[in-house]
This record gives sequence, C-alpha cells and structure tokens, in this order.
Amino acid sequence: MAIHYYCRHCGAKLGSIEQSSIYSESLGLHTLTEHERQEMVTYDTSGDIHIKAICEDCQEALERNPDYHQYDYLIH
Repeated sequence: MAIHYYCRHCGAKLGSIEQSSIYSESLGLHTLTEHERQEMVTYDTSGDIHIKAICEDCQEALERNPDYHQYDYLIH
C-alpha cells in the first residue's frame, strides 16, 4: 500500500509514502470532515490512497490572487 499526494489545483505529484500499514491519525485524516474526506481522499483497486493537497506554487498563487479560488484547476 502506498499513499500518494497530488496538488488539487495543478495535478503535480507532491510525494508518496510507501508503507504497508499506517494510521489515518498519523496522516491527519481524522481531522477532516466527512465532506472534506470525500473530496480529498480516494482509494484505488490496488489499495493505494490518493490524497489531494496543495503545492507551494498554487498556494502562493492563491495568496497573491484570491479570485483564483473560484477555479478548480490552476496552470503555472
């Protein structure tokens, strides 16, 4: 099982954790609401977990341009 992090705005791969067993509390997933979890966390058929986060470039772009929050996808 692996956990893969991707930017929700540009699709860039942020990193992966290769581990056979890990608790959601250690990833911080327990702090998400049910809606946030459905939006941000997906599972594939091989048991890998895919988590949508935000990369530094998109975070900076959103801070400089708050109107970008209306868009689901950013290109930079």
